[in-house]
Amino acid sequence: MQKRQLGTSNLEVSALGLGCMGLSHGYGPATDTGQAISLIRAAVDRGVTFFDTAEVYGPYLNEEVVGQALAPIRDQVVIATKFGFTFGDDNKQQILNSRPAHIRKAVEGSLKRLRTDVIDLLYQHRVDPDVPIEDVAGAVKDLIAEGKVRHFGLSEAGAQTIRRAHAVQPVAALQSEYSLWWREPEQEILPTLEELGIGFVPFSPLGKGFLTGAIKQGATFGDDDFRSKVPRFSPEAVSANQGLVQALDQVAASKGVTNAQIALAWLLAQKPWIVPIPGTTKLHRLEENLGAAEVELSDTDLKRIADALQDIAIQGARYPAALQARVGR
Repeated sequence: MQKRQLGTSNLEVSALGLGCMGLSHGYGPATDTGQAISLIRAAVDRGVTFFDTAEVYGPYLNEEVVGQALAPIRDQVVIATKFGFTFGDDNKQQILNSRPAHIRKAVEGSLKRLRTDVIDLLYQHRVDPDVPIEDVAGAVKDLIAEGKVRHFGLSEAGAQTIRRAHAVQPVAALQSEYSLWWREPEQEILPTLEELGIGFVPFSPLGKGFLTGAIKQGATFGDDDFRSKVPRFSPEAVSANQGLVQALDQVAASKGVTNAQIALAWLLAQKPWIVPIPGTTKLHRLEENLGAAEVELSDTDLKRIADALQDIAIQGARYPAALQARVGR
């Protein structure tokens, strides 16, 4: 597996990471712990060194699984986790909270669950409008000085917030959604990151499964599957957006690879400091995704993809309204 550096930080990771959320949260019942641990260790065996989790995934369960899986090989991997919420009495309600005292409490919990004495990359999961970003960056700066955190990251933050945070404590990476069907970061975020020397970690690089071609017209999702609440996965949107999958089908067939590999290779081709973190619960999908690192897209391939996208208008919002209000701040 090739390596990439996240911006101008000295944080080097595998060109593709593993997003671990779906093992415990968001896409139906949690994966059996033993199976989840086996999958994470299989990723390590195949060269993955970058693993993404968060206290909110579960809550807490995903960090425990990642910590257990990686404890024997902790010095070989980079672990990223996130703070930014309290969870109410039932652990289900997600309440924004990035007050400095809470950040410190969250980090202590994450360290225990991850079975480590330092978090390699600590993200603010969502911007908290009630706490100045300078205070958030200052709190993480203190944790870095204490040796509990190595690098600071933001997730789904707007360009001005990134600049303000970076002025207090250098931001190593921004994590936000970016893929062939969500290209908004190209407008303002990517130029800002390039200017400041910040790496970019796209989550949902396969469009929450849509870009693989596995989600056909008529697909339905259980109540415990996040996609059941996402407008872009309504029956009408799934039907309307099949043109994008068909365009990917053609490019993938011409290269002798899969749609998922084209979608990931396209992201890798955008900038050398972009590190996608596709998630999966299945070993064969893990191997398929990692194969994307070996797919080279020529200028002709990239133009063909760009030309195809020009004629496709993606239908449906990427978040329900309540969650959309929390991004891009």
